[in-house]
Amino acid sequence: MELPGIRTWVVFYLISFVVLLWAAFLSAQGVMLWVSLLLVIVIVGVNFVTVLNQLKAHAARLEFQRELTKDFERKTEVEEERKL
Repeated sequence: MELPGIRTWVVFYLISFVVLLWAAFLSAQGVMLWVSLLLVIVIVGVNFVTVLNQLKAHAARLEFQRELTKDFERKTEVEEERKL
């Protein structure tokens, strides 16, 4: 699977990691537990939706490529020799 814009993915997951570390810090301190839980739920949800959308886009690209090449026939060397 091709990943366009690998720098974007690195930044996205670094930001996600920082937010999860901040949520862990808040929960370890024992303050604002609901905020840390909300941050974890949001980050996991956003990551899930992002990966799901990328998988759907990849599947759509593959289907588009199949649609474009469905009538394309490649002649093999054996078929070429039979015609001669």
